[in-house]
Amino acid sequence: MPTIDPIHLLKALIRCPSVTPEDAGVLDLLEVELTALGFAVTRLRFEGDGSYPVDNLFATIGTEGPHLLFAGHTDVVPPGPAEAWAHAPFAADEADGFIFGRGAADMKSGVAAFVAAVAQAGPLSRGRISVAITNDEEADGINGTDKLMQWAAAHGHRFDFAIVGEPSASARVGDSLKVGRRGSLNAEITVSGMQGHVAYPDRAKNPLPVMARLVGELSGPLDAGNAQFPPSNLEFTSIDVGNATSNVIPGKATARLNVRFNSGWTPERLADHLRSKIAELAPPPGARAELRVLGRPSRSFLSPLDGAVETLASVIEAATGSRPELSTAGGTSDARFIAGYCPVVELGLVGTSMHKVDEHVAVADVHALTALYRDFIGAYLGP
Repeated sequence: MPTIDPIHLLKALIRCPSVTPEDAGVLDLLEVELTALGFAVTRLRFEGDGSYPVDNLFATIGTEGPHLLFAGHTDVVPPGPAEAWAHAPFAADEADGFIFGRGAADMKSGVAAFVAAVAQAGPLSRGRISVAITNDEEADGINGTDKLMQWAAAHGHRFDFAIVGEPSASARVGDSLKVGRRGSLNAEITVSGMQGHVAYPDRAKNPLPVMARLVGELSGPLDAGNAQFPPSNLEFTSIDVGNATSNVIPGKATARLNVRFNSGWTPERLADHLRSKIAELAPPPGARAELRVLGRPSRSFLSPLDGAVETLASVIEAATGSRPELSTAGGTSDARFIAGYCPVVELGLVGTSMHKVDEHVAVADVHALTALYRDFIGAYLGP
């Protein structure tokens, strides 16, 4: 197999300004590298379902034995004003041991490290490796990994274990392994009253006192958590009445909320619970309150902690001298779309600079992550 320098590849990926959903040549670049390694590469465009078209890439090598999937994304968030950056956002400057650029941490470094790791691991003696790359993780997430996994299953691909290369480390590479994620549910509460003049409140029904009670009572933890997950938590993110005057009682108030929930809930049970609490807190004949779930909720998941997870944790311990924390903290990622097909973990770099001006990663960390991926490929797929 040809050798691949992960730093050289990372710089090339950063120089593609692949702000969602424009791939800006980044998938062409990966196709060339993966084809040279012997992968069969398929390019897929998904569209519809109320979202924009998205280009994706699926590549596979090997025939029999354990099937390892690496998943990631090449799209990035907008860089904002270029003049705010000390290093141009898509120049991939290297300075003082760091690589600067939008996507350096989140997560073109993970993609570059894994491709380089496959090259370093050498020809497969057994097993299969597949790579699933989307250019739609940072925005809608509709025509990306979700549909890519559906396509792979429909075409007979069955995976035994998956790694998502999202930033997962807290302080150093390998100190944390994301083995699960809380679910996420977005919803809107509408409280309907009756508009009227503020001087005649008896002739109106103000929805705001009801909304205030709902916000106060529903906010915060919903449970005590469990052995694997912290407590589920509800946070309100906006309240609006659309009222620009000071002498009108509004006729309607809306509030948006998000719940990050643990494995004790399903989206359906959670929505039913919230509706029950709303009915209890805002009974008629006062203003009427209703809850509407927005979009498609993400379910919580926890991968089995034995088998491949144990092998990966042992590889990390051998390389770093410390056992990684098995974590379920943080937000959602595309791992949620993979969890229904096989056990999945997230292993990537320290992500403190992601989405920030002068986003960057340490050169040494990229090499360290490449070595972890390479050693796991050997341990998982070796003889």
